[in-house]
Amino acid sequence: MELDFRESVRRVFVDDPPWLSSFEAIGVSDDSDKKLGFRETDRRKYNALRRRQVKMETEAWEKRAEEYREMVREMCEKNLAPNLPYVKSLFLGWFEPLTEAIVEEQRLQESKTQKASHAPYIGLLPSDKMAIIVMHKVMGLLMVGPDEGCVPLVQAAVYVGDAIEQEVRIHKFLERAKRSRRLKTIDNDEHQSISEEGEIQRKQVEKLIKQKKLRKVQKMLKNGEDTSWGRDAQAKLGSCLIKLLIESAYVQPPVSQLADCQPEIRPAFSHRVKTILKEPGKRGAKKCGFIECDPLVQKGLHSTARHMVVPYMPMLIPPRNWKGYGKGGHLFLPSYVMRTHGTRRQQDAISSVPRKQMRKVYEALDTLGRTKWRVNKRVLSVIESLWVNGGNIAGLVDREDVLVPEKPLSEDSFEIQRWRRSSSKAKKCNHERHAQRCDVELKLSVARKMKDEDGFYYPHNLDFRGRAYPMHSHLNHLSSDLCRGVLEFAEGRPLGKDGLRWLKIHLANLFGGGVEKLSYDMRLGFVENHLDDIFDSAEGPIEGNRWWLKAEDPFQCLAACINLTEALKDASPHAVTSHLPIHQDGSCNGLQHYAALGRNSLEAAAVNLVAGDKPADVYSEIAVRVLNILKKDIMKDPASNPSAFLAKILIGQVDRKLVKQTVMTSVYGVTYVGAREQIKRRLKERGVISDDQLLFRASCYAASLTMTALGEMFQAARSIMRWLGDCAKVIASENQPVRWVTPLGLPVVQPYYKSERHLIRTSLQVLSLQREGDRVDTKRQRTAFPPNFVHSLDGSHMMMTALACRDAGLHFAGVHDSFWTHARDIDTMNQILREKFVELYDTPILENLLESFETSFPMLKFPALPHRGDLDLRVVLGSPYFFN
Repeated sequence: MELDFRESVRRVFVDDPPWLSSFEAIGVSDDSDKKLGFRETDRRKYNALRRRQVKMETEAWEKRAEEYREMVREMCEKNLAPNLPYVKSLFLGWFEPLTEAIVEEQRLQESKTQKASHAPYIGLLPSDKMAIIVMHKVMGLLMVGPDEGCVPLVQAAVYVGDAIEQEVRIHKFLERAKRSRRLKTIDNDEHQSISEEGEIQRKQVEKLIKQKKLRKVQKMLKNGEDTSWGRDAQAKLGSCLIKLLIESAYVQPPVSQLADCQPEIRPAFSHRVKTILKEPGKRGAKKCGFIECDPLVQKGLHSTARHMVVPYMPMLIPPRNWKGYGKGGHLFLPSYVMRTHGTRRQQDAISSVPRKQMRKVYEALDTLGRTKWRVNKRVLSVIESLWVNGGNIAGLVDREDVLVPEKPLSEDSFEIQRWRRSSSKAKKCNHERHAQRCDVELKLSVARKMKDEDGFYYPHNLDFRGRAYPMHSHLNHLSSDLCRGVLEFAEGRPLGKDGLRWLKIHLANLFGGGVEKLSYDMRLGFVENHLDDIFDSAEGPIEGNRWWLKAEDPFQCLAACINLTEALKDASPHAVTSHLPIHQDGSCNGLQHYAALGRNSLEAAAVNLVAGDKPADVYSEIAVRVLNILKKDIMKDPASNPSAFLAKILIGQVDRKLVKQTVMTSVYGVTYVGAREQIKRRLKERGVISDDQLLFRASCYAASLTMTALGEMFQAARSIMRWLGDCAKVIASENQPVRWVTPLGLPVVQPYYKSERHLIRTSLQVLSLQREGDRVDTKRQRTAFPPNFVHSLDGSHMMMTALACRDAGLHFAGVHDSFWTHARDIDTMNQILREKFVELYDTPILENLLESFETSFPMLKFPALPHRGDLDLRVVLGSPYFFN
């Protein structure tokens, strides 16, 4: 397909590519202008941002390739190496040899009669762009991988192949657009040779452009796209390109001062086959191929982030509205409404339902995507300062490694064993620190790039259960305290009287340490008592007393201190503009949904569905129950009852923090082993139990008591969990996945099938790819259904709230069970989220679910619905701490 563009398009590609100027000419439709209330100046600004957005999505790799080509030219002309950061100098050294190696491979495959399996794909991109993608993607995987300095070959190969495929799609579009412009310069005879079908299509597109119907143009372009290459082709191409990288990328250690010492040059990457032990508790091992980097490359991984190309950046303009499975989000980068991870059945389920059924889901995602964000520069400046000075403060990882002990000279077996354990611990700690440093660098890299923008947007999509996530994965509001502290709403709103109150409560919540469990009045009192600390934190976050560092969420607390200080030191505090998102969080939200399903009054009161003078704290209640059991066990004889000894060790350690994660995840199917590991981590953090074996035994004991206490306190919730699991078992026994439709109309298919191994031969090794088989995984279908079903309900509640907040004129952001808006609008949002929760459970959810199962499987016998109570859920409307 070829496009014919207007005469007014500029002719200099580097300044303003023809395909881009044409889309600028399209702009937005007149209807859209009226709808968005655009003034002429707004329209010009929007179109300028839109042009930048299109360039960001389509020219990222091209720009980086041009940058390296320019540096190579500079080196040749001036006969010296430019002064570059370490990692960038590595990339520059590899760029030309890898580009030449790819050119050679492209020529070879073009000339061969019997072509390699990657031959159809190796020539689809310019060699320099392909080289840039391979270098960045391999280094990116090495940065964030769990094993420092190495990554499984199969993962790397598919990852590189997929990145090449995505860029090929964009590249093909750009080439078509450039060719279409040249149509205007060819003579009439050549013009006549264009096929009649192509000419009709060209005229259709030209007409659409003149009518400013951009989306229809994009649809025609997408319809002309090739089908997906598939993982086999991606893995074969990726393996070939990684092999070329291994053969052409080298590093050189610093030259020795000795004149007679020859400089050592060695490969930057190598291919190794390692023996990997299977999961704990399973016997045997397997051999896997890995790509390893040289220690000199590994040395620079921490600083790689700022030089990486991140294609899926936050958007400068609102994302495209969702209209279908692959229609929405980014303008040109592949965007899908659901993260299916290649599961065809879920894709088919979404594609098969009428668009009308998905309307509310699409609108909710559009609402989340249209919330405009910006970087809080003051908080970012503080983070940068702490990070430059070594981190290891405010939740930032230490930038220095721990020392790995040297092997003792002694031959004593006990000493050697102790050295091995301590050495292994130190190496594991350093691996974890490496991954955390890379994560911080990636987040800060994006923040630096976006800090001077007036605002930006996060396109959202769903996981298969219907929970919404931003499509950009590094700097987003679902992430860590660092990210949340750095991000704020781009549009500010005056605080107002109620907003000032909620800002104070928000600050108390962020400080934590039990303050968030006090009544609202007591939280306000806490803030009033610490005003001097708050002012000092805002005015001298680094030089002052650093009170904000005592908070559980220090960077968010600092942002709140700054905003509150601005307000209280202003002559009109209520008129001060606030950009800060104020959070309202559910109280162990999974249990809140189970309490609503079971209508059990006691369980509902435990998770704040019923009003109280102060928030009910289910974590503290479980901790008290565990302590009561410990006190009984301490009285037993240690000789006959080993738990007595463990009870004495744990009696001073059990509190809400120890059991919180286990209680929180109990409704999401946490197992005894999972609970043990959670509690073990908390005990290890405290450092009271140094012996590893004793720590393990104590964790087992504490996990068992916590699970027992949960079972006693939430019997109705447990009965519903069992019923859901039993229904799933019945369905899976027929080799069928569990399916249901959420209250908002989203079809869900559980993706748990037994995988099948599929071997493909590549230029590096035979790769084993996992494919989805035809047999369902009965155990996973059963155990995962209760938490997945509840997740689909909390996702529905969040989306219902988002739509109602949009209709009420509120800015809204959601993090599963945490809802955010401006301080002045919190009371309105609180009313909305409670009304929507009641509306959600006004429908007979379990009855509808059972009916859908019986309709889909009329020959199967399902268990009867569990007994439920008679709680009137409208009590939620008057509960101040339901979300707080």
